[in-house]
Amino acid sequence: MSGLDLDAVEAVDVHVHVESDLHGHLSLPDEFMEASAKYFGSDADRTPTIDEIAAYYRERHLAAVVFTVDIENATGHPAISNEEIADRAAEHSDVLIPFASIDPAKGRAGARTLRRLIEERGVRGVKFHPSLQGFAPNDRSAYPLLEVAAEHGVPALFHTGQTGIGAGMPGGGGIRLGLSNPMLLDDVAVDLPDLTIIMAHPSFPWQDEALAVATHKPNVYIDLSGWSPKYFPPQLVRYANSLLQDKVLFGSDYPVITPDRWREDFAKLEIKPAVRPKILKDNAVRALRLRGDKEKA
Repeated sequence: MSGLDLDAVEAVDVHVHVESDLHGHLSLPDEFMEASAKYFGSDADRTPTIDEIAAYYRERHLAAVVFTVDIENATGHPAISNEEIADRAAEHSDVLIPFASIDPAKGRAGARTLRRLIEERGVRGVKFHPSLQGFAPNDRSAYPLLEVAAEHGVPALFHTGQTGIGAGMPGGGGIRLGLSNPMLLDDVAVDLPDLTIIMAHPSFPWQDEALAVATHKPNVYIDLSGWSPKYFPPQLVRYANSLLQDKVLFGSDYPVITPDRWREDFAKLEIKPAVRPKILKDNAVRALRLRGDKEKA
């Protein structure tokens, strides 16, 4: 990948949120931002720009996959521009890897947009949040987007498990947790066997389902973002150390969780020395095809 010196990068964080654009527009409506900040104990007013994210990761010799979440259809809240994220990431290509987010409700028009972003803007993947976007991964509404991703050999990253967004709001802000059950992705992996799928987060309360899908389907990975490693379920650690050592990926969920905290806690886990570099870097390099499009995920 142009600009990214993989030999100089210590680790690849596959889960970093862009929550504010150059004009201060936020990725979520104000009430969701405030509820999320309360849930995570973070600062709702602290939303680093892409330039700040790049500087933060460059200082730590890390690469970061950056994206927003397009929830315009469900909320009416305009999404942060994918073009802006891609263009700013290109200016920091030594550390930033851009993903797009397009609401599946945008249908074929959204698929055309994703194709253009990949071919003209260098986007390297696509991010989904089924609970926020209001779709089930296997209801086929996202398939036009996923078919484009599979054709171009870029991964689809799906939020799985519970979400802190909407927590404590009446009705959870209308967010349906069941849409992010990782078992729904098993159908996607069957229907689109050439698509690389990354299931984001320890998938509470469906951790065993996520492990089952990732073990059974060769194109499915798990990222470890959104939780401090000290809270990982024991079965997740056990599988990461053994059967899934080539299929789990470092992710922080920055700015909610910093890579500093994540790596400090990860260092305390009983992970085999040979497995640590796989989780921190090598698996992501393969899943994201960072050494070239011919490399198989």
